[in-house]
Amino acid sequence: MTIHTHDDAYEPAHTASQTAHALDELQVGRYAHAKQFKRMRKALKKRKGYTGRVMRDLRRQLDDIPEGGLRDRIVARLALVSQLLHQQPKGSDKIYALHEPEVDCISKGKARVRYEFGCKVSVTATLDEGFIVGMRSFPGNPYDGHTLRPALEQVEILTDQRPDLAVVDRGYRGHGETKTRVLISGTRRGLTPKLIADLRRRSAIEAEIGHMKTDGRLSRCPLKGTVGEALFAVLCACGHNIRKILAHLRAWLVWIITTLWATKNPLQPRHQTVVAARTLCSG
Repeated sequence: MTIHTHDDAYEPAHTASQTAHALDELQVGRYAHAKQFKRMRKALKKRKGYTGRVMRDLRRQLDDIPEGGLRDRIVARLALVSQLLHQQPKGSDKIYALHEPEVDCISKGKARVRYEFGCKVSVTATLDEGFIVGMRSFPGNPYDGHTLRPALEQVEILTDQRPDLAVVDRGYRGHGETKTRVLISGTRRGLTPKLIADLRRRSAIEAEIGHMKTDGRLSRCPLKGTVGEALFAVLCACGHNIRKILAHLRAWLVWIITTLWATKNPLQPRHQTVVAARTLCSG
């Protein structure tokens, strides 16, 4: 097999049984979904054999590729493929995607979605208004309790104020934070009525995260690498705050128009006035 070089890209001169390979790749997922694991392992073994042959063929022809950026990328990709072929099911530092080796497997503990693949993101919001005051990505899937202190430090850097109280879920046990008082969900002893109300407000952040995933496209990051994940998390938080501000301004504008309309038309029912004001604001 020969290698043609052009525009810092390479492609093999010929391939064999492309249709059969594509069908085998589809069959692996189908067998796993149907819980036919014996057939799945057989199809996966065949795919690993094909991948190993191509990898060894490229290694034999590395001497024919001139030094430069193309050769470095091929060597780096061969190293990733070799790690992929030799990794164990219960080993550490596994590769889940060749195009994004930094992807982590995050255990959710839910019956519907047991695992998620991506990067862990810490979200910090105000208790009353729900504005995002801190959002930071944590590659490597660290323990939730170990992410609390860096998240609070980010809030202090962005707002020039250290939070006096942090309300978190039960996954943050063993956080080790001493500068800020931390209330963990499920705490019952030594709470005032105000702290009990704050604990009940903790679940409000779940709705904010849901809006960021659907409206702010937080569920899938289009930027590459750990730097792209960190930037995208901050941009999602900025967009979410802007949408909340626009919603407040829109409601305020509806109230102003409703008041002016009611002053000019005192005999018109109130609900018709509100509908007319909303129509003017949306138009």
